[in-house]
Amino acid sequence: MFRLSIIATGIALATLLSVQPAQAAPEAGKPAPAFTGTDTAGKTWDLAQLKGQPVILEWTNHDCPYVKKHYESGNMQALQKEATDAGYTWLSVISSAPGKQGHVSPAQADQLTESRSAAPSAVLLDPEGIIGRSYGARTTPHMFVIDEQGILVYMGGIDDRPTTDPADVAGAENYVRLAMADRAAGRPVSKPVTRPYGCSVKY
Repeated sequence: MFRLSIIATGIALATLLSVQPAQAAPEAGKPAPAFTGTDTAGKTWDLAQLKGQPVILEWTNHDCPYVKKHYESGNMQALQKEATDAGYTWLSVISSAPGKQGHVSPAQADQLTESRSAAPSAVLLDPEGIIGRSYGARTTPHMFVIDEQGILVYMGGIDDRPTTDPADVAGAENYVRLAMADRAAGRPVSKPVTRPYGCSVKY
């Protein structure tokens, strides 16, 4: 009986030790969650190594109608080019799990980039959802802006028109563009958090 009690105690202790503390949710104004990811060419991207330059993260799923709205209208490509021309590193992140909508191979991701004339700095493949979950990415698109010091300065939707209609792009307030404009003018980001919209990330 005593031996069984010791075994049970050991199992309980091992279980407690194996429990990992929950990762804090990302918060605007605080350091962005660290991550390391691999792009379609097999290159490793580490947020810590990008310190000194601003970064934009875009969660994407090419089969999502909300994503199609922004790519078929050319809105996302224009924003990518504006950002990279301004010195941002733009990382498109695909967190769709194998067998789920939006999951692609590296070659398929590259073909999508080429066929849509997209202009990210790189496309990160996150099939295990590690980066996505660390950022609490919920939708495609879901956007994050990180400053040169690694501080998360914007998180949320791409704009204020949560529809799938490409005609709504023209009259929308683009929150990512607004954040970039605030930063370029030396102002705090006026809308650091907004509600993301789109398809759920297919973890």
